[in-house]
Amino acid sequence: MAYHHLAFPAKDIKATHNFYETIMGFELVKVEVAPMHGGGWGKHFFYRIGGDDSKFIAFWELHETPRQDEIETNLNKAMNLPELTAHFSFEAESVDELMAWKERWNKAGLDVLEIDHNWCHSVYTRDPDGNAVEFCVTTGSFTEDDRTRALAALDETAFKASKPPAKIEFWTVKKTKEAEPAG
Repeated sequence: MAYHHLAFPAKDIKATHNFYETIMGFELVKVEVAPMHGGGWGKHFFYRIGGDDSKFIAFWELHETPRQDEIETNLNKAMNLPELTAHFSFEAESVDELMAWKERWNKAGLDVLEIDHNWCHSVYTRDPDGNAVEFCVTTGSFTEDDRTRALAALDETAFKASKPPAKIEFWTVKKTKEAEPAG
């Protein structure tokens, strides 16, 4: 069973709109304006992912809600978590598509982190609220040993590291621009 939509608050809905529609290519297709439980009201914006009318990401623009100025929209900061712990991950069809996202994000002025996790390959950037956004493609298959290891980890209390990633590379906008030929 797949999810229908994920919903998050946004501090600056116009910056969020620019990122998710212009840079990510998701289409704003619906808004619901409603009172909020506990007071105030909000606009709930729905962005269709990949033209699929069953998959969306949605953002709330909140108005007149209690403690509105105290709302933290960066999920990791809000939950006091290490960076990249909470993140949005979208499916890529191939490593070539991942590299296209890396280029698209860099051209939009965004830094990118690329990680080959040995079983999947990912690229990450941040949205206007500082939330990590990932595209990921599965590049391996799962074995019975993988399942046995995962089940054993449920009871482990000591650090037992996984195999290090095959590749970790930061693609900063500055690095990308330096790598481009002068012309």
